[in-house]
Amino acid sequence: MKINVFLLFFLFSGMQLFGQNGKSVSNPVKSNATTIGMVIYSNDAETVWNALRLANYSKNQGDSVSIFLLGKGVELDSMVKTNTDLKEQSEKFLDNGGSILGCGTCLRSRNNKEPQVCKFSSLADLYKLIRNNKIVLTF
Repeated sequence: MKINVFLLFFLFSGMQLFGQNGKSVSNPVKSNATTIGMVIYSNDAETVWNALRLANYSKNQGDSVSIFLLGKGVELDSMVKTNTDLKEQSEKFLDNGGSILGCGTCLRSRNNKEPQVCKFSSLADLYKLIRNNKIVLTF
């Protein structure tokens, strides 16, 4: 009798650990959203495109993403006029509540007084991005 009770307990426990089809059942682990800061200082279209794709993917995963354009990175503002892939990714990011900041000094040195994709920003804004984000990536 004790063996039968033990076997029933073992079988019932096994059914809890494994689904009826024999595959392991585990509780899905909820990933905690995080804050990601991205500094884009490249004007290489492929690099910038991949950075924007990652920003959009991260936002879709529930993360908070901030982008700061620095140096050649501020050229994204003119690149979106000729590159539809960059335009699509940057619009998707902005439409999804993202914000793109651009180094004001870098924009002025390129005679861009009215950027369309980014907002004029300062070194203090870059510092804030670095301090406020758990992860900071550079492209």
